Amino acid sequence: MALQVLQMVLPIVVLLLLGALCRKKQIFDMKGLAGLKSVVGDVCLPVVLFNAFFTAHYSPTVVLLFVLVYAGFAAALAAGFALRRLVGVHGKFFPFLLASAEGGMLGYALYGVLMGEQSGFAAVDLGQTVFAYTAFLGLLSLTDGQKPTAKGLLKNMVTNKCCIGMALGILLGALGVGQWVLSSAASGVVTGIISAVTAPTSALVLLVVGYELELDKSILKPVAVTVACRLALMAVLLIAVSFLTFHIVPYDRGLHIALMILYALPAPFIIPLFADVGDEGKYISTSLSVHTLCTILLFVAIAAFSLT
Repeated sequence: MALQVLQMVLPIVVLLLLGALCRKKQIFDMKGLAGLKSVVGDVCLPVVLFNAFFTAHYSPTVVLLFVLVYAGFAAALAAGFALRRLVGVHGKFFPFLLASAEGGMLGYALYGVLMGEQSGFAAVDLGQTVFAYTAFLGLLSLTDGQKPTAKGLLKNMVTNKCCIGMALGILLGALGVGQWVLSSAASGVVTGIISAVTAPTSALVLLVVGYELELDKSILKPVAVTVACRLALMAVLLIAVSFLTFHIVPYDRGLHIALMILYALPAPFIIPLFADVGDEGKYISTSLSVHTLCTILLFVAIAAFSLT
C-alpha cells in the first residue's frame, strides 16, 4: 500500500517542486505566471467544471450536500469573525482564511489524481462554489469599504468563466442532456474533446501553486494560529457533514473521499483578486502556502484511506 500511496503523491510533490524551481530559476516570470493562470482559469477550469456538472447524476443527495456544505462554510466564516482577535492586527482577513475552499485550482486536481476522474468532486463543490461567489465575496468586499449589492454579486458570477462553465453544466446536466450525450454515438467525440482540454489542468495548477508557495518567517506565529484554526474547523465540518449525509443517504466511499479532500483544502486563492490586501498580502500568501503544504500531507492520509 505504501508504494501505491507514493505513486499518487509523488507526482504532486514533483510538480510543486518544479513550480518552485521555475520561480527560483526564472524559467518564466510573473507575466508567464499570469499567462498560465489565464489558461487555467479561463480555459481549463471552466471546461473541467462544465464536464463535472454536465455528466453528474442529479439527485436529492446533491441538494443535501449543497445545503450542508454552504451552511458549514457560512458557520466557519462566522467563527472566523468571532475568533479574529487571536491573530491581532491580521484579523481583517482572518475570517476569510477559515471559510470556503480552493476547489477549482486544487480540489479537482487532487481528486483527479486520486480517483482517475474529476466529475465525482462536483457534488461537494457545488455548495462551496456558490458560497464563494455569494456570501464570501459579499463580505470580502466590505474590507475595502464597499457595500455588497445583489447586482454586484450577480456580476461577479456571470462574468466569471468558471461560474459560467458550472452553470451551463448544471443546466444541461439537470435537463438530462449530459446522460443523453454520453449514451449516444457522439459520446466518444464529446469526451475526447473535453479530455484534450482538461488533461493538462492538474499539472498546470500544481505548477502555479508551487511557483507561488511563499513562507515568510516573520509572520509564522499568526499564520500558525490561522492554519491551526482552519484545520480544527474543517475537521469539525468533515465529521458533521459526513455524519449528517450518510445518516440520511447510503454510504458512498467516493463521496466520502471527495468530502475529505474538500475540507483538507486551503482557503480560496481568489482573496487577493477581489480585495485590496495591502500590507496583509504576505500574511495571506504565507497562510495559503502553509495550508497548501498541510493539504498535501493530508492528501497522503486520504490516499492511504482510499486504498484500505
